Amino acid sequence: MNLSRYIASRLTGARSDSFTASVTKIAKFSVGLGIAIMIVSFAILEGFRYEIQEKIFSFGGHLQISKFDTNNSFEGYPMGTSTGLDDYEKIPGVAHLQPFARKTAIIKTDEEVLGVVLKGVDSTYDFRGIRDNLVSGSLMEFTDTAASNQIMMSQLMADKLRLKVGERVLFYFIQNPPRMRKFEVKGIFKTGLEEFDNVYVLGDLQQIRDLNQWPDTLVGGYEILLNDFTQIDTVTSQVFDKMNYDLQLEKITDTYAQLFDWLELLKRNVVIFLVLIVFVATFNMVSTLFIMILERTNMIGALKAMGATNGQIRGIFLHRGLRLTIAGLIGGNLLALFFCGVQDYFHLIPLDPENYYMDTVPIHWDWRIWVGINAITFVLTMLSILLPTLLIARIHPVKAIKFD
Repeated sequence: MNLSRYIASRLTGARSDSFTASVTKIAKFSVGLGIAIMIVSFAILEGFRYEIQEKIFSFGGHLQISKFDTNNSFEGYPMGTSTGLDDYEKIPGVAHLQPFARKTAIIKTDEEVLGVVLKGVDSTYDFRGIRDNLVSGSLMEFTDTAASNQIMMSQLMADKLRLKVGERVLFYFIQNPPRMRKFEVKGIFKTGLEEFDNVYVLGDLQQIRDLNQWPDTLVGGYEILLNDFTQIDTVTSQVFDKMNYDLQLEKITDTYAQLFDWLELLKRNVVIFLVLIVFVATFNMVSTLFIMILERTNMIGALKAMGATNGQIRGIFLHRGLRLTIAGLIGGNLLALFFCGVQDYFHLIPLDPENYYMDTVPIHWDWRIWVGINAITFVLTMLSILLPTLLIARIHPVKAIKFD
């Protein structure tokens, strides 16, 4: 039997009303509360990142291929369906390729006028992001025989124009000669991002082809969706090497740099905050062990007098610190799991969509982050409690037995 582990298991800390018992409870509480705050903070942070990124990707993809030109307008020059990426499935990290085209328009109702950008897509478009933000109605439907007259617009636009699902609205396209089209509002979405809700209306790509008198072999560009967004730089390099020389490639992180910079700044601030929490938790654990050692000075002197080595005595308090740390981690994880589960299911904490781009605090479940936070906290806490155990070597048996 391991002597240090046995004595540590018998060492309860003292009477329940003693100072050491109170400090031990505080140590457990600080470790538990610290780990809970860190897990919840990262769950909320990743929730923000995930929700906002998915909203952005639903309108821009991860990468965008277009005709190389110096035109900064929404429409741009058309390009052929030949991109040099016919075998894009073989490029590691690329999940999907979808065509699009854009055309500026003016929406006119009996009472309101609004300038918008009609984004044309086809049946291959990935509507998952739009579906998640759908407020009313349904997704667009496509046919093989003719261009669909269905559109999807944001709740913000619908409120301004006083439109509802199923109503028809006139679009005026400024070109030579001017064109007019009547579309049916099939669905209404709400992303919370004014960069999209104030600008884009989704429609059929074939409508833009007909308006521009393009053949079926022309599109405005292509959007590329990736399997893993974190690999965007690596995949960008591979796609650039394969695509035709007269095309340009743009990353979504460059197109909407201000949003991604804001997310990065938010992450940096949270990391600094969490470092302070880890410091407080480890400091409380160190203080607790110092107090335990001082209160057990007589016991340490007696054990040394009976032949116990410094390593064996140090092991007693290391095992005690290990028990406190594990108890704190278990309690903290249960608390974090309870809070995240309740918020994710009931959405109890609301947010102002105008400032946070969503109406409730988001929770993202990533068990790798949970395991990583627990592992880092455990390692740092165990390393920190080595410091007070060094005091044991300075305790002399005779003085310790007389210590009061």
